[in-house]
Amino acid sequence: MSVFRTRFAPSPTYYLHLGHAASALHVWRCAEEMGGDVLLRIEDIDTTRCKPEYTAAIFEDLAWLGLSWSEPVRIQSDHFSDYRACIDALRARGLAYRCFRTRSQLENLTDPLSPGPHARSDEQAFLDAGQAFAWRLSLNAAREVLGSTWDELAYREQVHGEMVSHKARPERHGDIIIARKDSPSAYHLAATHDDALQSMTHIIRGEDLIEAPHIQTLLQVLMGWPQPIYQHHQLVLDADGKKLSKRQKSLTLADLRKNGMTALEIKQRLGFA
Repeated sequence: MSVFRTRFAPSPTYYLHLGHAASALHVWRCAEEMGGDVLLRIEDIDTTRCKPEYTAAIFEDLAWLGLSWSEPVRIQSDHFSDYRACIDALRARGLAYRCFRTRSQLENLTDPLSPGPHARSDEQAFLDAGQAFAWRLSLNAAREVLGSTWDELAYREQVHGEMVSHKARPERHGDIIIARKDSPSAYHLAATHDDALQSMTHIIRGEDLIEAPHIQTLLQVLMGWPQPIYQHHQLVLDADGKKLSKRQKSLTLADLRKNGMTALEIKQRLGFA
């Protein structure tokens, strides 16, 4: 029997809501159907918005839903050195560059998605002035390194039980940020590194991340990491047809629990019971 391993990887920037519950239930149901394993990962690299109380609430909410996971739980903020090592490896191959530009400066460029490195003299002046910068992955350098392999970039997605192969098009997203100005890493680098480290075979997540494999496939190929199979589920929408959002302070699982709703009622509402 082949190994099936997946993960649920929330970011503790607020409390979980119904959309998170649906995503978690999708993950655990798939793993149960395949006789596989689920790991819990806390993606708390956003050092300005993530809070310990939100992490604690994630554990409480998932346990209330009746979900369990294998230990240990990987806390990304404990492993910033791992992501720095990845950036150093990309830099050593000429694949990453410092970007000091502000959002408004990027918008004024001819190609804001792929701004490219600064002139060496400008970069040194910015460094001497102590100006903050992000690290970006250079698509031009990646094309050169990969050669003909660039045109063969592809990923697999499971759609309604059928395996579909897609051409990966990282150019849609340009020179992605791999370390932010205010954090030693950015989402795509940290998530893809950890998926490889934790031997993930399947990535199950919402349709709001359906574009992510285009970016993550490039990182996987450049770093020699295995490529998991992706699966994207429908999102839970509010009465206006918009996805639930932590930024909008959508009704949380903790609120629903305080209002007397049971875990079984949550599962029934979401179609999992």
